[in-house]
Amino acid sequence: MGERIGLREAWRTLSNPAARGWRAGVVQHGPRLLVLVALSVALHLLFPVAPLPDIPVLEKGMVSDQDVIAQVPFPIYKTDQELQRERAEAAASVIPIFDYVPGAVDTMEARVRAFMARIDSVVARDGGVAAEQAGVRAVAAANGLPVTPEVIELLRGARSRGILARSLVLTIRTDLPTGVASATELKESASTQVRIRRGGTERTVPRDSVLTAPYLYERSSRYLPWNAPQGAAELQRLLLIRFFEPSIQLNAAATELAREQARAAVPTVKGHVLRGERIIGAHEQVRDAELQRLRAYQDELTRRGHLQSGAEKWKRAGGAILRNFLLLLGFGLLLRFYRPRVYGAFRQVLVLGVIVFAVAVGAALVDRFDAPPELIPTALLALVVAALWDGRMALHLALIVSILLAVQTPFLGMSALLTMVAGGAGAALSVRVVERRSQTWVFIALIAGTYVAMAVALGLLRSSPIHDVYRSARWGVLSATGSALVAMGVLPLLEAFTHITTNQTLLELANMNRPLLRRLALEAPGTYAHSINVANLAEAAARAIGADSLLTRVGTYYHDVGKIAKPQYFIENQPQGRNPHDRLKPSMSAAIVRGHVLEGVRLADQYKLPESVKAFIREHHGTQSIGFFLEQARQLNPSAEINPAEFTYPGPRPQSRETALLMLADSVESAARVLQDPTPERITALVNRIVETKIAAGQLDECPLTFGDLSRVKEQFVKVLTGMYHHRIDYPAPARESAAALPLGPVAAKPSGAG
Repeated sequence: MGERIGLREAWRTLSNPAARGWRAGVVQHGPRLLVLVALSVALHLLFPVAPLPDIPVLEKGMVSDQDVIAQVPFPIYKTDQELQRERAEAAASVIPIFDYVPGAVDTMEARVRAFMARIDSVVARDGGVAAEQAGVRAVAAANGLPVTPEVIELLRGARSRGILARSLVLTIRTDLPTGVASATELKESASTQVRIRRGGTERTVPRDSVLTAPYLYERSSRYLPWNAPQGAAELQRLLLIRFFEPSIQLNAAATELAREQARAAVPTVKGHVLRGERIIGAHEQVRDAELQRLRAYQDELTRRGHLQSGAEKWKRAGGAILRNFLLLLGFGLLLRFYRPRVYGAFRQVLVLGVIVFAVAVGAALVDRFDAPPELIPTALLALVVAALWDGRMALHLALIVSILLAVQTPFLGMSALLTMVAGGAGAALSVRVVERRSQTWVFIALIAGTYVAMAVALGLLRSSPIHDVYRSARWGVLSATGSALVAMGVLPLLEAFTHITTNQTLLELANMNRPLLRRLALEAPGTYAHSINVANLAEAAARAIGADSLLTRVGTYYHDVGKIAKPQYFIENQPQGRNPHDRLKPSMSAAIVRGHVLEGVRLADQYKLPESVKAFIREHHGTQSIGFFLEQARQLNPSAEINPAEFTYPGPRPQSRETALLMLADSVESAARVLQDPTPERITALVNRIVETKIAAGQLDECPLTFGDLSRVKEQFVKVLTGMYHHRIDYPAPARESAAALPLGPVAAKPSGAG
């Protein structure tokens, strides 16, 4: 427990330095700069630079404007696809090896004799014909033979059984030693020849010349006498099939060893380029062969860079790291000046760094396995960032990361850059149109569409064959699918770590069929209706001042869930004329009313609501006093010393604009419900009075609302309330109007403790 508290304090220190001055600046900015430096170094390690100056950036379909001359000799290695194809051809050319197995004759004969012995033992038992038939039938069925009456009688009869036994043994001893193989094993290889090893010698023969089991079955009938019983030939064939043992058997281990040796013999190099030789000539179009030579040259330069040491190597490494740092610094400064809340939360900065590093590792794997650039997961990065923060920030980061990867040696050129930008931009902008995680297919369709469009554009620009365009589009669709699925899988973990609640999560929480909201509607229907009305007010105000309207609405839905525990003690849930507070002491009533905040937090924990929603439960009453019961306690016992803390909500005061809007909307809606003659003028006066009361009580001191914000908020409150109540006629007031103006919500209106 102590370790968790210590870690929490460390995060808090990194996010909110306690003091001002250069030391606090080091504490706040130092770790963030270290994240940038670590990413810059990691990128250099993943994509090391060559020791020689960079060669011209050329792509397939382009025309070189100068000669590219090799400064060092280098081999041209075959591609993985070429090696796999040639190795497969070499392995297929290996002739399968078969061994002669002399013991097969004894094995097969022993099987036949054991079967006949079992039949003899069954027939020899005393028990009559029926028992013999039943026993023979059981032995035949156990060996997979048909149990027809004809077969049973052939096996029961001593003469027919003896004829079968002699013919089978003669077949096995005469034909099997000549060499009989399994037809299945012969067909496993595409080779037209086989190598047969027998008696220390080996010979290669045509595969068709090797005798197989069907040959043995056909020849066996000649060993039956001319007067053999009907059906004996067919039963003999079935017994040979059942007990067959090939005398020529495939040696799988020796054959595979020969194939492996054939694969290893395939050369990995298909050519060499000498120092001073031209790689690509000026005014020549870059085709597959030229592109392969150019990449082989780049690989050789990179390899020599790993082998070299000295000042030149460190200079180029330093330049690469500085280049990476400056590109990343651009995004860091964007956070510092335009997203200060993200920059101030070190957890979130760290998550951004991890996401960028993960994309870089994915790009390194793409390079390692020579995969298409569509598989670089910039779309995954943009999806996660857009879901956790916003699409604009995701688009900026996707652009910077795309540029950062496009300047690395393996991805130099416009094709990779444009492909990464397309995927990242499509992902960043697609989040706006998706409202639930179940609509993941929308992510996939939009991102895939951008990949396909870019593949077509590049194909037309380069005059690429249609199959190249199709291949690029297909990889783009696969990348879009994988990015969307992975993003939806990791988002809950990142939400928990960063304490960010995404719009998708909020939209799911806003579903009125959520278990906790269903409980509120069933167990405290008045509170439920009150929450809906307050949500309409608060959301309208949030939109007017640019606050998070979705978070405001969802938080308002849940702010009073604590009333589920004792709904009858709150006025909106009480039937006319019944007030259980009349039988309680003021201190007990106050404890019940203030307890709905603590009970709401407990229910929020039970139903796993995010921290951003819990804040609405904790802060919607701030540290206001429960004035009605406090005044009642003083009137009942004027001389007693009253502890104000017993009549004060636990707080804290609103810390954000959204929770402050809830506090104001909560009180305004409660007071407006008991307002007599709700004309626009009276509603305006009521709203102004309640807002001024909150300001005077200091309840808005800790939230970032400005006076300009409050002016627009009051305008929205008046507009919405006027629309709700302008058609109403006068109703009997449940409490004096002046009480409705107090900063206590419905509690002030009646001694029933609403709000």
